[in-house]
Parts: sequence; structure tokens; C-alpha cells
Amino acid sequence: MPEQPLVAVLAAGRGSRFGGGKLDVTLAGKPLGRWVLDAVKAAGLEPGVIVVGPDVPHFATAAAGWQLVTNPDPEAGQAGSVALAAAAAAGRALLVALADMPLVDPDHLRRLAASGGNAATRYPDGRLGVPACVAAEHVGKLEVLTGDRGAGPILSGLPDLAVIEADPDTLFDVDTPKQLAQVAERLSR
Repeated sequence: MPEQPLVAVLAAGRGSRFGGGKLDVTLAGKPLGRWVLDAVKAAGLEPGVIVVGPDVPHFATAAAGWQLVTNPDPEAGQAGSVALAAAAAAGRALLVALADMPLVDPDHLRRLAASGGNAATRYPDGRLGVPACVAAEHVGKLEVLTGDRGAGPILSGLPDLAVIEADPDTLFDVDTPKQLAQVAERLSR
């Protein structure tokens, strides 16, 4: 089995559409941001880095074993957080996940990590995105990202990219209180 990738959870956004502080809002008994960390653990992956903004969410400071990396300018866009995660990988493969995706399936993370190369999640609309894994020899391409776009454009150009299908219901991104309520309802079923 290839060396385990460094897991990076992106948590630097301000959550402005939510009204702020969304990653610490309780969802089914634990902070929203904690859900993806628990999925990483359930997948058998080691804690890695959580990329946070200057206002560090409590779920991140309470995350045992995880290293915090601060994005000093999260308003510049998600690409800066991805670039910081890539720099933290230091020669290792990188698995990137988002802190506001509480339904991500541990088995999906495990499949991405076990790909041994470049792997991305296919969304229902056909685009490629995160969670995604980038092989060590290509992580440097992420270090130069800028703007509000994540790694999607780079992912699609990676050689031998494995496209890993996921249950669309597990790819739900919480950006608003209404979406949080929808996830809470799904979890209560």
C-alpha cells in the first residue's frame, strides 16, 4: 500500500452566507466541522492539517492530533488554503477535504487515499472536485493556486486521474442555516 497521504481539511472560510461561525454550530450533537474529522478517523486515516483563518474555529483547536495551519488572508479565496495545504504536504501525497461537508463517507475518503495517485470526486453535474487526492509528484502544482477557485481546474489536468464516484447525498456542502437544517433532518432519519 502506498504511503498514506497527508489529510488537509479546509476550514478558513468566514461562513458569511451562514452568518459566521458555522463550523462550530452544533449538528446532531457535535460541531459541524467535527464531522469530517470523524470521517477521516473512521476511514483509518491519520490526522493531518486543518487550514484555518485568523479566527480559528473552536472545533479545530479541540481537534487532538491535528496541526493547525493559518491562512492569513482567507478572503482572497479558497485557493490560498489549498496552496497552504500543499506546502504542508512536504513531499507527500495530499488528500483535501472541506470542513463544511458533514456527510462525507469514510469509505469514499479511504478509496481516494488508497488510489495511490491522483483521484478526484465526481459531482452529480459532472465536475470534478473535493474530496480529492493529489499524488506527491503533482502537489507542487497546488502551491501556486490563487483566487476563489479550489483545485478543480488543476485536478482535471492531472495525469492518470482516477475519478471516484460518491453517493451524491454525501457531497452536501453546508453554506446556509437552511442547508444545516436539511443535513440535520437527513441525520435524524
